Amino acid sequence: MATSYYWGTGRRKNAIARVHIAAGEGKFLINGRETAEYFPRHNWLSGALSPLVVTGLEGKVNVFVNAQGGGLTGQSGAISLGLARALLKMNPDLRPVLKKAGLLTRDPRMVERKKFGQKGARAKFQFSKR
Repeated sequence: MATSYYWGTGRRKNAIARVHIAAGEGKFLINGRETAEYFPRHNWLSGALSPLVVTGLEGKVNVFVNAQGGGLTGQSGAISLGLARALLKMNPDLRPVLKKAGLLTRDPRMVERKKFGQKGARAKFQFSKR
């Protein structure tokens, strides 16, 4: 019998994460690597794992993630959203718990573009009257 996978896509900043989950013994791989190896900082790891912690499913599902683009902060947020969406497809009864924790909302904040004639998005070159 083939294992049934549930998937979810998460985005944050310039990062995209495709998350596949299946019932299992709690394996969690990101781009073929273990989570602690991929996310050296605790806040990145805890952010990515938050949907499993909130729903109480850590150690009960296998999670396979393909993350690309952006940095580790963006990828952590993308994994969190993708995982929450996949859990929702697996069990729609988890919606109130995930919604209350704010895990089903995409973070819309993006980097503001640099404007021409300026140092950055907001920073200006120093003005000299003379």
